[in-house]
Amino acid sequence: MQLGMVGLGRMGGNMVERLMNKGHSTVVLDLNPETVARYVAKGSTGSNSFAEFVSKLAKPRVAWVMVPCGAPTENCINELAKHMEAGDIIIDGGNSYYKDDVRHSNELAAKGIKFIDVGTSGGVWGITRGYCMMIGGPDDAVKHIDPILSALAPGMGDVERTPGRPAGQGTAEQGYLHCGPAGAGHFVKMVHNGIEYGIMQAYAEGFDIFKGAASKELPEGHRFNFDLAEIAEVWRRGSVVGSWLLDLTAMALIENPSLSNYSGFVQDSGEGRWTVMAAVEEAVPADVLTASLYTRFRSRQEHTFAEKVLSAMRHKFGGHIERPTGG
Repeated sequence: MQLGMVGLGRMGGNMVERLMNKGHSTVVLDLNPETVARYVAKGSTGSNSFAEFVSKLAKPRVAWVMVPCGAPTENCINELAKHMEAGDIIIDGGNSYYKDDVRHSNELAAKGIKFIDVGTSGGVWGITRGYCMMIGGPDDAVKHIDPILSALAPGMGDVERTPGRPAGQGTAEQGYLHCGPAGAGHFVKMVHNGIEYGIMQAYAEGFDIFKGAASKELPEGHRFNFDLAEIAEVWRRGSVVGSWLLDLTAMALIENPSLSNYSGFVQDSGEGRWTVMAAVEEAVPADVLTASLYTRFRSRQEHTFAEKVLSAMRHKFGGHIERPTGG
């Protein structure tokens, strides 16, 4: 199947490569012509404008937007809509706000263009591990792009089937799920990232406590000099707190036990805020998720070892380089 990809950053570029490795054809567009040329050399069809990009797509055209949320995504969708026709499909695979998805869907429907939102998790490792995808949009459009979704998804791999789950019950165990109409995919991804904040914060605080156990302010007999990398490693083996985030933490601690290469300045990408806002709108208590968001705000004023752990995890799973405001 053919897919057009707008945006060849850490995620978009790797997704294009994964699709080509699975036998799909791709048309690419990026702000940087040199980046486009690099993917043309790998087998993609290049383009230098939205008009040229759309002209190289076979009908019904399928264009996937993988750029930062907000104005960049808004501009890309608007430009694509100028050149696309009824029956074509626009996919937003970035970290957009679900309420924007609902608006985009309604606006594009007036032209007969179908809109799909795909919350995408996998970071810089997705090219080999695959991408977990949470999808919103009309049934027929989602069904049409199933070959693309199936190729991007991780598949079952070595993850055991959930006991009691009937075989063949949907695509969730393949790593992708049609969650509902427009906005539903990004809503699920939004809460996913809010939960991620809380899990990361729990790990960060725990390792900060381990580090503090050597404090001279404690009685001598109550001090411990823990090897944090070894604790992370043993927890990876059969512990109930094992996870991919812990795997990445173990990796970072092996590389630099003091995490001195991380400032402790921790950004938030938006979904954590939106999750808290949704909790307020629904009157649902979300104490842990809210506290983890506020900790990220605080990290931009003072840095603890816990914030260095958070920063290390963000860098490991998503390639995020933390830059202090004004830096």
